[in-house]
Amino acid sequence: MTDSITVAVVFGGQSGEHEVSLVSAHAVMSNLDPARYQIEAIGIGKDGQWWHGPGALAKLMAEADPARLPASAAQVAAGPVHALGRVGAPGWELPAADVIFPVLHGPYGEDGTIQGLLELAGRPYVGCGVAASAVGMDKGLMKAAFAAAGLPVLPWVLVRRSELADESGLCARLEAALRYPMFVKPANLGSSVGVSKVRDRAELLAGLHEAARYDRRLIVEQGIPAREIEISVLGNDEVVASIPGEIIPAGEWYDYHAKYIDGGSQTIVPADLSPAQITQVQELAMRAFQAIDGAGLARVDFLLDRDQGTLWVNEVNTMPGFTPISMYPKMWAASGLSYAQLLDRLVDLALERARR
Repeated sequence: MTDSITVAVVFGGQSGEHEVSLVSAHAVMSNLDPARYQIEAIGIGKDGQWWHGPGALAKLMAEADPARLPASAAQVAAGPVHALGRVGAPGWELPAADVIFPVLHGPYGEDGTIQGLLELAGRPYVGCGVAASAVGMDKGLMKAAFAAAGLPVLPWVLVRRSELADESGLCARLEAALRYPMFVKPANLGSSVGVSKVRDRAELLAGLHEAARYDRRLIVEQGIPAREIEISVLGNDEVVASIPGEIIPAGEWYDYHAKYIDGGSQTIVPADLSPAQITQVQELAMRAFQAIDGAGLARVDFLLDRDQGTLWVNEVNTMPGFTPISMYPKMWAASGLSYAQLLDRLVDLALERARR
């Protein structure tokens, strides 16, 4: 093991996607080649407390909300663990590692905050840098970047939580700009947490208040009858895209329950698209990745209008799910890159980016 690479996998976090992160991290740690890597487990509790040791994942799993744990969650062996404290507390220190793999979803993990900490600490890490992570997390900034790059984006409106003080005026403004149905989302969250599909003013108000529980910045998007197409992107300056996949949600749309809890959603890889559509999806995905100055990895999501056949860029996920049912590794596996090989490539890209 003298030539092995020490990879510190960081998981949990203080976002609404805490439970998804735990399952993603378990899959990552189970698939890192033990002949090549020495693994350090670092968990972040919902209270901001950091934990280090083989038992860190089991500890956070035991404290997780069972109702939010994905159906693919597995039993995790217990082990020793010790508290690192909170960032900035006396004695807090990031454990030594050659590469940090922040398997964190949502705010305080996927939004540039952890990335900034690692930059200051001079630690190589997997995934996008500070700016790309921040822009990729904030749907308002992301859509503005996409529009500036000439990418096709559905009509949308940015709403601030403070605007809910005038509910009638806000609803009138949204109804003038968009038509029902609409989707209301927290700007800085993923896994469909806090997202609502709304069909009238009463649902619009309820959706705005639900999204405002999670963020002060909200996005209201035009809803269309659409197929949900996804594709994986990999690389730093030289970027490649996988074959695309399609999501068939268990419910009316792909919400958190349909993604992780219900188990009835279907994933089709490869998606049933024409060669021209596949090429278009791949080219748009790479352009979207480059529009935010992405690095390492991302999953780019599209909406394919069932009536018009138009392809719209929906969003980019700079640290997509790595659970056993997640699309990002599935699409690479179907493209000829196994889960273990994908992890190797991500570690190599992190080291390459750090050298540059």
